[in-house]
Amino acid sequence: MILKAEKISKEFIREMKNTNRFFAVQETDFILESGSLTVLMGRSGSGKSTLLNMFAGLMLPTSGKILLDNTDMYSLPDKELSEFRNRHIGVIPQGQTALHSLNVLENVCLPYTLGGEDAHEADALALLETLEIAPLQAAMPAELSGGELRRMAIARAFLRKPEIILADEPTSDLDDETTKIVFSFLKHAAQNGSAVFVVTHENDAVQYADRVFRMNAGILEEQ
Repeated sequence: MILKAEKISKEFIREMKNTNRFFAVQETDFILESGSLTVLMGRSGSGKSTLLNMFAGLMLPTSGKILLDNTDMYSLPDKELSEFRNRHIGVIPQGQTALHSLNVLENVCLPYTLGGEDAHEADALALLETLEIAPLQAAMPAELSGGELRRMAIARAFLRKPEIILADEPTSDLDDETTKIVFSFLKHAAQNGSAVFVVTHENDAVQYADRVFRMNAGILEEQ
């Protein structure tokens, strides 16, 4: 499966005299292909997360199209877009996104249970095992460390075996050992056919990447 961005941009309006419009992402084309791990680096505020959120179907571009194979994602009605995204795209967002009323296993199973489907607990447990947090399956989010919460979010993003994986700072504030586990897992996913896109500040991410891009003031350039 190929994610293709055609002449996309994102403009925001802010209430400041003489500077009320700015482009977080300048017009750009981009292709993310199966079997590759692409790393995007850049300073905070450079537009990296905005670009990822447009790829994820979470933020409407100001201009251009985003195609997943032959489907123009933003041409879909909201409900269809949500269902399409849930089937084909796994998102690992910044920060902690756990539902604190659910335990680890229940949080990981959300991509299925939110749609009233079977929870696929066996698949969820296998992911937790790979990410080395299976003993915490019954723990509540408040009992977990930042690294454990991040690995739980990764397991949730992978549960439906999505063709596209989008990770926004997946190793932020993690120790070296956990960072290695996370990047190794993402690299393995790419080697097994997923298209993986990682936004990160981690220079060590380059060693796992098939392609490296840098964003500066909304301009995307391949390194």
